[in-house]
Amino acid sequence: MKRVFLGGTANNSTWREQLIPLLKDAGLDYFNPILPDGENWDETAQQKELNERASCDFCLYTITPKFSGVYAVAEAVDDSNKRPEKIIFCVLKNDDDTEFDDDQMKSLESVSLMIERNGGYCCTNLEAIVLYMYQSCDVTIETILEELPFSKFR
Repeated sequence: MKRVFLGGTANNSTWREQLIPLLKDAGLDYFNPILPDGENWDETAQQKELNERASCDFCLYTITPKFSGVYAVAEAVDDSNKRPEKIIFCVLKNDDDTEFDDDQMKSLESVSLMIERNGGYCCTNLEAIVLYMYQSCDVTIETILEELPFSKFR
């Protein structure tokens, strides 16, 4: 079973909660680095995250307007240089009631192009993430469309 590291925006963004059922439906495993309430980020949690990033089949970085730091973007670019075949970079223009402005989107599109030139995969929706990973498992497009629960792809 292929496994994906779920990096990117935290800050109460719900993209992970939206993506995880899609991953499960597709038979894909994941590592969520977001700690449950009450747990503190410490050296052990940091080391586990580094180990998971290194061992997962895919490293996903989903960036939404709720992001407040740029470290996930830096990680994505760094990983696209070191292990481009594993990198998925997804920019979601909207997150609940927040939206990137045009200048922010232009900058993130430039980052996406940089990652693509390095060999990574970039997209702008959660369904594309799952389709890309599923296709990477040597499954035919017909099987993907039959098995995945994306009504808009049927």
